[in-house]
Amino acid sequence: MFTQTLVRRAVRSPLAELLLGPHGPDRYTEIVNPMWTTETRATVVRVRHSTPRSVTLWLQPNRPVTWRAGQHLAVTVEVDGRRYTRCYSPANAEGSALIELTITRHDGGTVSGFLFRNGRPGLVVGLSGPAGDFVLPDRRPNRMLFIAGGSGITPVLAMLRTLQSGGFGGTTALLYYTRTPEDACYRDELVGLGIPVHHIHTRDIHTRDRVAGDLTGRFGERHLAAVMADPDAVFVCGPTALVDAVRRCRPDAVAETFAPPVFAVPETPGGGRIVFRDSGIGIEDDGRSLLEQAESAGLAPQSGCRMGICHTCTRRKLRGAVRNLTTSTVSTADDEDVQICVSVAVGDVDIAL
Repeated sequence: MFTQTLVRRAVRSPLAELLLGPHGPDRYTEIVNPMWTTETRATVVRVRHSTPRSVTLWLQPNRPVTWRAGQHLAVTVEVDGRRYTRCYSPANAEGSALIELTITRHDGGTVSGFLFRNGRPGLVVGLSGPAGDFVLPDRRPNRMLFIAGGSGITPVLAMLRTLQSGGFGGTTALLYYTRTPEDACYRDELVGLGIPVHHIHTRDIHTRDRVAGDLTGRFGERHLAAVMADPDAVFVCGPTALVDAVRRCRPDAVAETFAPPVFAVPETPGGGRIVFRDSGIGIEDDGRSLLEQAESAGLAPQSGCRMGICHTCTRRKLRGAVRNLTTSTVSTADDEDVQICVSVAVGDVDIAL
């Protein structure tokens, strides 16, 4: 009985699973050291909890990672045996050796909650990217207004720090909207930039009232006129409502929002059958993304942003046609990689999953 129990435990152990499974070399070396890998990874070397709902992590990558101020990186963590990927924008200037990320904890957020609770020196995360076109132009405008809402301060701060480190001689100003003073990240760092910074707290009436001359309410023409009446360029990053308000005043504003895009999913299914070949599961297409239908069928494919950005959900399409929800393009080629979070079936489709 003891021998049988010992054998069962050994067979079910992580080591046995590793040795008996079809894994690549990285899967073996990472058991010894998570940084011994051909993948880009980073180790947390410093941590700061700057607000009650956010954590700032400084990461040391295992190989050089370059990005432009305003772009984002895809960060991968393992939570309860499953890998998740989310996108975060570095807050430091271009060319920095370390990567500075500030993550705001969201209610029900798997990755943000994990990093908020478990972010400590020694934690290893996966990295990929960069991506995104929310960047400074190569030819700098002379007068630039920056507007940030909530965690949208991170790419904006990266831009301001990049301008400062590059000796920018023009004029800049910042409007920073947060719910309360406690939610405002980087207060000391913003003061150190030596530029006009206006804090607007949308849910703290008492603070707004007692600060003489401070701006109140939400963004509008009055705020624009008070800070920089006629900027050459406007950059805004934050919630959709803030971005929309800014664009009503400045349609030419360069904008980034953290809200996931709304995809135009077909009203009627494609009428085909989806086969997840590796699992031997076949289902009738109901019109949703391949990722959503796979999850409804009881499968658990890796996924991250669910927006078509991080590529974590990429799977092999063996045959059939799919429509990309972000571009509306239809691909009919066999044996190609597709992002199943933003792909819907067009007729019969076989997926390696």
